[in-house]
This record gives sequence, structure tokens and C-alpha cells, in this order.
Amino acid sequence: MKNVQKSKRANKSLPFFFKDEFKVLFVIILVSLILLVTTFTFDVVPPILNRGIQPATFPKALLILIIAMTLIIYYLSTKNPWKIEKKLPKSFFLTLFSFILFVIVSKTLDFFLAISALSIFVSYCWGEKRLFYLLLVGIIFPIIVFIFFETILGLRFPPGIITNIYYS
Repeated sequence: MKNVQKSKRANKSLPFFFKDEFKVLFVIILVSLILLVTTFTFDVVPPILNRGIQPATFPKALLILIIAMTLIIYYLSTKNPWKIEKKLPKSFFLTLFSFILFVIVSKTLDFFLAISALSIFVSYCWGEKRLFYLLLVGIIFPIIVFIFFETILGLRFPPGIITNIYYS
């Protein structure tokens, strides 16, 4: 196998649809398109019962955003090819662990507190060490999420320590 990799034939460029970047792009966009098509089967809520936007609008917008961001990442990966890693970085596993903690904290204490702690922890794990920026991310990001869900979507956060203070 090593002899094949060292030969001149192995150095030729593969067609774009055999490259890992394209395979990832294809799977993400295929799943997103399937989910996008299923959102067209959602029921339309009468305007008197609708708080915020229609239930099918948010998933459609989110899926279109995922497709657009995937295309941007694919374009960037063609300009700057991915580095082949032998093993995943420690920050990846810490991020996965933080999502488990997020679920626990959001269910037991408060969803708003969980978003804040998650954003601080993930930012720290991926390299941000400046305390001011960590606190800024931990305060500003959850407030933006809260305002988006509360005003635009018309959805309430589940009850918790901080949200009970706001809703009372």
C-alpha cells in the first residue's frame, strides 16, 4: 500500500466527488434537503393562534442557513485543504462533554444559565483565554438567543432560576 502511495499515479488529483470535502458536503446537504422537504408538510397555524412566526418557517430558515454555511466551508476547503489529523484534539472531546453538561444544567437549574456556561466553556476550550471576552460571550450570546426566541419566535424559555425572575 505504501508503494502505491509513493508512486506517481497516487499523486494525481482525484475527481472532486471522491474527495473527503465533497463527501461531507454531499451528506450534509442531502440530509438538509430531505429535512427541508419534510418541513413543507407542516400544518399552517391560524394567525390568531400563531405567536411569532409559523412553525415551519424557523426549520426552513435554519436548514437553508446550514446549506449555505456548508457551501461556504466547502469553498474554503478547496482553497485551503484540510489537514489530516491522526487523532482529534482534546478540545473536541471537551466540547462533546460540555453538551452533556448543558442538557443536565438546562434541565435541573436553568436554560439561560446553561447557554451562558456552555458558551464560556466552549470558547475557553477552543483557545480564548481573555476573561473579558469570555464574560462578554457568556452574557451577550445568551441575551441575543433569549431576545430572538422571546420576541421573534414568541417562545418562552422553560422555567428556571433566571427565567423565573424575568417572567415573574
